[in-house]
Amino acid sequence: MPPGFVISAPASGTGKTTLTLALARAFSQRGLRVQCFKCGPDYIDPAFHAAATGRMSFNLDSWAMDEATLQALAARGTGCDLTIAEGAMGLFDGVARAGAFGTGASADIAALAGWPVILLIDPSGQAQTAAAIAKGLSAFRPGVRVAGVILNRVASPRHEALVRAGMQEAGITVFGALPRWSQIELPERHLGLVQAQEHSRLDDAIDAAARLVAERIDLESVLEAASVTSPPVRVRRGARLEPPGQRIALAKDMAFSFLYPHQLVAWREAGAEVLPFSPLADEAPSESADVCWLPGGYPELHAGQLAAARNFKTRMRSFAQTRPVHGECGGYMVMGSGLVDADGVRHEMIGLLGLETSYAARKLHLGYRMAELLAPIPSYSANARLRGHEFHYASIISQPDEPLARVRDASGAPIAETGSWRGNSTGSFFHMITDET
Repeated sequence: MPPGFVISAPASGTGKTTLTLALARAFSQRGLRVQCFKCGPDYIDPAFHAAATGRMSFNLDSWAMDEATLQALAARGTGCDLTIAEGAMGLFDGVARAGAFGTGASADIAALAGWPVILLIDPSGQAQTAAAIAKGLSAFRPGVRVAGVILNRVASPRHEALVRAGMQEAGITVFGALPRWSQIELPERHLGLVQAQEHSRLDDAIDAAARLVAERIDLESVLEAASVTSPPVRVRRGARLEPPGQRIALAKDMAFSFLYPHQLVAWREAGAEVLPFSPLADEAPSESADVCWLPGGYPELHAGQLAAARNFKTRMRSFAQTRPVHGECGGYMVMGSGLVDADGVRHEMIGLLGLETSYAARKLHLGYRMAELLAPIPSYSANARLRGHEFHYASIISQPDEPLARVRDASGAPIAETGSWRGNSTGSFFHMITDET
């Protein structure tokens, strides 16, 4: 495993993704082969990482994945010169009840891989107190080593000097300080960052960010801090994601893009052929496919266009008469009868299921999910146990079909969003990350 580090912070919203992209591009421009990872279940950030490095980025999730699976995924950086893992939320934030390996915290990944942590600290509204926060994080958990901090959104040279003085007193290394600069901030929407493919000038923005960190951060010291202190990885077989079919018709466009990279790679490495098609372009699944998979995304932003895609909807109905169709989250909603957008307008969807959903009555559904299937889905039989994550704002108006699974959250509490099935059509709001086989 190559040397690396985890970019983390005390909380969300500090700029971890922008810093990760900037460092990845800056080191790549120096001739290093950089492999990025994302701690936790985020399916948007890995696409940004890939744009910065030209290499596929993978999720490392300590709640949903066992140690062998995590090690196998981390070993995909073998052959690279540097690994950068972007954390999620705050460094130690996870669930109270541990999963297959840990709680889902970024600190779990740092401890497993032996990567030091570089903290991104936003000292807005404070000065020396930022050092107390960094000091507390560095001492909170044995086995997690904080190499130093990078300051973000520093207000002035005087502000920077005060923060640096506090860090020096606390014995915390400062690798550099960044000002507020709106030109390199990435826009967001309700599920997080706007998708990478929606940025017309993403490459220019990453280059600008890379220039800024090259000017303001001691990259040589950052590189020297990168290390791996865990024993050499002995890659063992972890949980496998069996492909849902030999030839998989996969919806893929701006409305359907939330598929975990490790899932797609697992399908292909198992010998499956993936056949992408675009519902937004009124395309339909290939007739040569033996299964159709509709991943999540932002169908609510394109509901009118999907409702008008007659070829797509007609041929999906025909496909589902003889072959399985499975949808996750946004894909599940499109398989339903109707979707009400944020303005209260109902749009007719495919109608493979009776599900009716609405964004006019938004409600956040967020968290890890454990699902025991009550009916089979492609590649998994009834009673199979799956681990995944749910993140959406849609409300269920009607769900008349049979429940697909018995679903619980990370604490073991029952979840009402069970998914549903009818004939060859199955769907759920949770995105599967791995199984428990």
